Parts: sequence; structure tokens; C-alpha cells
Amino acid sequence: MATYTPKNILITGAAGFIASHVCNRLIRNYPDYKIVVLDKLDYCSNLKNLLPSKSSPNFKFVKGDIGSADLVNFLLITESIDTIMHFAAQTHVDNSFGNSFEFTKNNIYGTHVLLEACKVTGQIRRFIHVSTDEVYGETDEDAVVGNHEASQLLPTNPYSATKAGAEMLVMAYGRSYGLPVITTRGNNVYGPNQFPEKLIPKFILLAMQGKDLPIHGDGCNVRSYLYCEDVAEAFEVILHKGEVGHVYNIGTKKERRVIDVAQDICNLFSKDPDTSIKFVENRPFNDQRYFLDDQKLKILGWSEKTTWEEGLRKTMEWYTQNPDWWGDVTGALLPHPRMLMMPGGRHFDGSEENKDASYISNKSIQTRMVIPVTKGGAGSPRKPSFKFLIYGRTGWIGGLLGKLCEKQGISFEYGKGRLEDRSSLLSDIQNIRPTHVFNAAGVTGRPNVDWCESHKTETIRTNVAGTLTLADVCREHNILMVNFATGCIFEYDAGHPEGSSIGFTEEDRANFIGSFYSKTKAMVEELLREYDNVCTLRVRMPISSDLNNPRNFITKISRYNKVVNIPNSMTILDELLPLSIEMAKRNLRGIWNFTNPGVVSHNEILEMYKNYIDPNFTWANFNLEEQAKVIVAPRSNNELDASKLKNEFPELLSIKESLIKYVFEPNKRT
Repeated sequence: MATYTPKNILITGAAGFIASHVCNRLIRNYPDYKIVVLDKLDYCSNLKNLLPSKSSPNFKFVKGDIGSADLVNFLLITESIDTIMHFAAQTHVDNSFGNSFEFTKNNIYGTHVLLEACKVTGQIRRFIHVSTDEVYGETDEDAVVGNHEASQLLPTNPYSATKAGAEMLVMAYGRSYGLPVITTRGNNVYGPNQFPEKLIPKFILLAMQGKDLPIHGDGCNVRSYLYCEDVAEAFEVILHKGEVGHVYNIGTKKERRVIDVAQDICNLFSKDPDTSIKFVENRPFNDQRYFLDDQKLKILGWSEKTTWEEGLRKTMEWYTQNPDWWGDVTGALLPHPRMLMMPGGRHFDGSEENKDASYISNKSIQTRMVIPVTKGGAGSPRKPSFKFLIYGRTGWIGGLLGKLCEKQGISFEYGKGRLEDRSSLLSDIQNIRPTHVFNAAGVTGRPNVDWCESHKTETIRTNVAGTLTLADVCREHNILMVNFATGCIFEYDAGHPEGSSIGFTEEDRANFIGSFYSKTKAMVEELLREYDNVCTLRVRMPISSDLNNPRNFITKISRYNKVVNIPNSMTILDELLPLSIEMAKRNLRGIWNFTNPGVVSHNEILEMYKNYIDPNFTWANFNLEEQAKVIVAPRSNNELDASKLKNEFPELLSIKESLIKYVFEPNKRT
């Protein structure tokens, strides 16, 4: 599968909801891409949505209308745009019944202007057009297979009709002029930053104010909801792996009735659904169901990661923490709103020109808002509430995790159950009710991994059966499990030679099973790929500032009579363990090379040790053949590619910089 790499991307409408999450994600993950945002700052846009990108050198914001041909042509040429991600549109169906011409102007004419500019400049290598599942029209209630990308378009309202019309233009420009177009059609999206004319933020804000939740008709209309970060990841995948000329559905098979959504929000706020839900007149042509077949996108490697419960909780927490993000939205909260034009601009400094008109003030928070009550006290502005369950209390990493939680004020408990005992794990989950589980338990062997060679069943019981059991129990309860794994499942090979700086990536499969310990770890990592609730962290040769700890790699090699001298990727726990907590808070999933960028050799570390700790220290080297005579099982040597982690945490230091800052400088002896 060919991979596309853009250079200069124009994102239209990126001060809006979905596009802002896509923009912030690309800025965060791809510092080499230049991102230019074009947005006219309509009523449902907000520059604060782009605050995470504001200070990035590869970000530029331009206020303007996609309907201005001169402006669009000017930007394409002067910014050397090679890729367009076209999100800008009027999207609220209710508004389209009262002001349909505005939808035609924005959604069809605006798209036509962009396409014509692409044709004229002749420099665009990708044009990603963002459409909607509503272009398919209503799905039969008893359909078991969703609309696929080749299904007929049968829009039923002015909004979806304009989106279908825009799609036809995109397709025509692709066929007539060879424009490299890709179209997406997505289910409903929800999450932080969404303007509250949409169902979920509207219901959350109404619940916060103690008001009834209005449901159109009988509330049995079925919709599919995707969390915004999952959708942003889908666009990231389509940008890089999508095929020109193709359409991709971005969807989920998990459907919910509108009334079920309202009831779930009532439950989050401890409100009685029977008295808090009000049925109102239905809107025209309120389609009963939209159902998508998303298999085509899954083949590219994307999958939904955020559960409904987790996404709804995170969304609720964001709105309770940011009640005045959108200013006065009284009109949007009406059962049947019409087009709203918000007065005044929005600014990167977070201020609002019409602050006094905000629908709620700081003084009235406690009297006019219903905040979900936490143990920390009723009515106080709430921070995200985390409770960690940690396994591996007696281990090195597990112990350090507990200390970090104490330092950060995070509620945590250590698990009492044994990993291979499912009933005891279930008891822990039910008694502690954690938001996240950390698995730092496992068999590494004492004094080293050679122990595993003669204790294979014990190693399997914990490292394989136990880890899988914990992952499965967590999945049953929709809990993210952060699993501390190992990178000692790789060995330098022809594709990743020593000294080449070509590291093994997260997608690479294990190629080293020289020790039984590594064999069990490779086995369980491969199986855990099937669990969408697991964040696997590949730790290598862990090091900390505690040079007296016998598990510390520096402590080990400083006590050996002889050492090999091979460059390896390593993990500085003082820097990376706090990142594991942040990764849990961000609900990151999948496999991560959990090492500092770059490699360092045994001799380089011991040279630092001599310079900073003991000027009289000496050591001797031997080769792998000589080492093999004094150990039972071979050892892994490799470089892991840490670019994925570096993109998520740009401040991450290289291995040698981190060694000096976190290990040797604090221990320096004069």
C-alpha cells in the first residue's frame, strides 16, 4: 500500500469542531507539515479550538471565505499548497430548513470555488472532501448491512442535498480534470469543542442548567456516534493511505436511539430521565436510521478506540470545565433552533468580546448549573476524575508508579488479585472501580532473565496467561489497560543493522526469541494487538536516578566484571514514567516504543559513570561469544524507533541528553 506524504496542507473550516481536532492532531504528530487554516469564523467556529496549535511554527491561520476565488487562488500559490482537506460547511440540519440558500452557497458554491482553484493552479496532489452519512438517506430499520461506499445517494433534507451536490462536483473534477480527489462520509461525531446546536453538547449544557432535554418525536431515531479523536485519527489514516478516486465511510456499528443518549446523559448528572426528558414536535424528514459499512477504512488500518461510556464522560467533563466556551448560546439550546450568527470575533487569548452576555457567569455557576457531584465536594468546578488500579506493587516500576500518583494527587490503589486468577481481578475491578488499570506485574527473573529458562510454566502463567486475563477483564468493563511490556523482542538484522539509525517500529513483529522471557513477551504482545483497550509500552533496559537499585541497568553493568559494548535503545524512567500517566489520561492505545530517541552503548554509559560518579572506575569488555559462556540465554540488542512517542511528546529528550539530565547530573559527585 503506497503511503502519501504531504508538505503544505490547507484545511478549510478548521476553527470548527471536527476539523480543529484534525488540525491539532496533524500539528502535534507531524512537525514537518505546514498547516494553513482558512476559516471565516462563522457562528459555530471558535479560534480557541485551535489553541493547541497556536504556538507551533508550522501553523498559520487565515480568516476568509472559501467562496472568495481570489483569496483561495492566492493561498494555494503563495503557500505552495499541495493538499486540501475540505471541512468548511454549514452542517446543522435544523438550520437548513429555515435558510437553505446559505447551505447551497457554502456547501456547493464554496466547494466549486476550491475545485476550480485546484484545476487552475495544477499543484494539488490530494483533495480530501468531507461529506456525511446523510447523503445515503434513510437506512431500512431491519438492515443488517450498512450503506457501503457504492450505495445510491438519496438525501432527504436541504443540508444532505447540498452535501450530495458538492460530492458530484468533486467526482466530476476528478474524472474530467484528473484532480486527485478522495471523499469521506462520516457518522455523527461528538466530543469537546462542539457547538451546542448538536444533540450531545446541547443535552449536556441543558442538564448543567437543570433544564429539560427536548427530544424530537418519540426519540426512537437511531444514530451512530464516534468520538472526535477517533475521527481525527481516521482522517490522519485517509490522508496518508487513502487511494485517489475512492470514497471512505467513517463509521461505527454501535447504534443508539436518541432517547438512549438522553437517558445516558441524565444518568451522568444523576437526573431522573422520566422527569427530565420532554418530547417535542418532530422535525421534517427526521430520518429513522443511518447505518454505514466501515470495512473499507478498517482495511487501511483504522478502528474505533473510544467506548461510548468513556467518550461521553470525557465530553461531559470538558463542558463542565468550559461552560462559557461558546458565549451566549441560549438560541442554540431551543428545541427547534434556526440559523444563529454570533456577534463579535473570537481570540486566541481566550477572551470573549461579549463576555457579559455569556449565558452563564462565574458568580452563577453554583446556582444555575448542575455539576456532577464528586467525593471532593458538591458544586465545585470539577477536574477530570481519575482512579488508577496498579498491579506490580512489589516491583520496581509498579512502586515508582504509586509514588508518582501520590506526587500528582491521583487516586490509586494496588491490585490484590493475582493476574492468572480471573475472579480476584474481577473483585478488584468491582471494589476499586478504576478509570484506568496499569499492569507493571510480570516475571523477569531473579537475578536476571536466565531464571525463566528453568521456570517456564511460572513465566507463562504470569507473562502470558495473567496479562491476557487482565486485558480481557478490563475490556469487559470498558477500561483502558496500560501494559508495561518489553522491547527486548528484537535483534539487529539486515533490515535494521547496528549503527544504521533504522529502528524497529511499532508495526514490526518480534524477531528475537533467544530467551524464554523474550519469547513469552513477544507472544503476549502479538495477542494483545487484538485488544482495542490496551496501551502497550515497550520498555528497554530501564534506567533511573536511583543508582543503588539492583534492577537499574547502570547499577547492573557497573557491577559486572566484563560487559559487551553494543548500542541499544533504553528507557529513562524518571522522564518516561510520568509520560505513561499522561498517556493514560489521553486514553492512548496500541503499541508504543517506550524509549528515549537514539541509542547509547555500554561503554558510553560507563564513561559517563566515570566522569560523573567515580573517576577511578574501570571496566573491561568482551564479545558476544565470550558473553555466551557466562549466561544461559542470549540477550537482545536493538534500536527502537521512538518517533511515534516523540511526536506525541515533542519535549522528549534523546537518550544521552536524558541520561545526563535525569541520572548523572543529580548524582554528580565533586
